[in-house]
Amino acid sequence: MSQKIQQAPIPTIPLGARIQRWVGRNLIKIYAFIAFTYLFIPVAYTFAFSFNDSGKSNLIWKGFTLDNWRNPCGAPEVCNALGNSIKIGLIATIFSTILGTMIAFAIGRHKFKGRSTSNLLIFLPMATPEIVLGASLLSLFLVLEINPGFWPTVIAHIVFCISFVVVTVKARIASLDPKLEQAAMDLYANEFQTFRRVTLPLVAPGIAGAALLAFSLSFDDFIITNFNSGTLTTFPKFIYISAARGIPAQANVIGSAMFFLALTLVIVGQLANRRRVR
Repeated sequence: MSQKIQQAPIPTIPLGARIQRWVGRNLIKIYAFIAFTYLFIPVAYTFAFSFNDSGKSNLIWKGFTLDNWRNPCGAPEVCNALGNSIKIGLIATIFSTILGTMIAFAIGRHKFKGRSTSNLLIFLPMATPEIVLGASLLSLFLVLEINPGFWPTVIAHIVFCISFVVVTVKARIASLDPKLEQAAMDLYANEFQTFRRVTLPLVAPGIAGAALLAFSLSFDDFIITNFNSGTLTTFPKFIYISAARGIPAQANVIGSAMFFLALTLVIVGQLANRRRVR
């Protein structure tokens, strides 16, 4: 005689509990989505208003046009300001990268009297507020009877970019395996050959990253530049001066182009690093 087996009913989970469980499993993804949305809303606004048929004011959307991208130098002085920022950024990047790399090797690889003090002093420009650093450098230039302008701005940018280069390259040097250099010397390579063929290629990604960081900081700087540039107009100063009447759409074009260029460099670097790891 067969007995009927009754299956226990499957308990239903309340909707609130299911939502809470789903949120618990995807909390990191939700947080990342909110964070990236918050970060990229200004970028999306800048990109969208680069297509605005704005005329003299770019505060209100007036219509879609491609003329701003066809003629990014249409606004007065915008390309001149961009050229000044690029020149200052490139010169400051070259000198700060060279000096910062040498300082990073000295602090990271050698023991000398005053090493800890030098390591501490390197961090001071990073910890000092920009308004203090900018005013201090301006006072120094005036005491030396140097008028604010292009070269004082370059010197000021080198001063605060060196610290970031040192920190970035020093972290890369600290991660190197000394056994690789010892193996090269065991194979009869002298110090210069070991540095050129082993050490430098391994440190090169850190140096490249430090150079990109230095250029970004220099190109983006406003406070220190405003103190030491005098009548020279850089791209951030142009944006600040134009903000009252509405930033020209051509400035949005340049800003969007710089963003996508930086994004492309990052993606290419990541793909190259992934290929090298494989």
